[in-house]
Amino acid sequence: MASLNVGNLGEYLREQRRNAQLSLRQLADAAGVSNPYLSQIERGLRKPSAEVLQQVAKALRISAETLYVRAGILDAERDRDEVETRAVILADPSLNERQKQVLLQIYESFRKENGFGIGEPADDEDSAQEADTDGTTVPGTGATDGHDADAGPRRTAG
Repeated sequence: MASLNVGNLGEYLREQRRNAQLSLRQLADAAGVSNPYLSQIERGLRKPSAEVLQQVAKALRISAETLYVRAGILDAERDRDEVETRAVILADPSLNERQKQVLLQIYESFRKENGFGIGEPADDEDSAQEADTDGTTVPGTGATDGHDADAGPRRTAG
């Protein structure tokens, strides 16, 4: 059988499985896939569906998005930093599940506040939230016109 371009995925899955101290059989059982099929994925012989990747990610307690990128389902350049940041948070063994979810929610709120939607970076850092000139609160910041809540007065052109 010829190797597909999913070797990187297989190597990554094997590494994550070993880090989780799971045997191939244990992971296959937890993910609801066959042992031979998972072995073929790890060896780069099979390209799994998004559903299978999601099941494996859940069993490993890692980000499904990371597996999607490695499998070529998501564009590798699309929000690579976001995907990697989420993966690091989810893989941190020093945090419990609740802490991970809260941290991800805070991270996402900061991204939105800075004009980055899901996969959509803003053209200009200041374009997403222009301050009103009448002194009203700037949405999402709690700051009033001309002032950043943490950085003191902000200079404006003009």
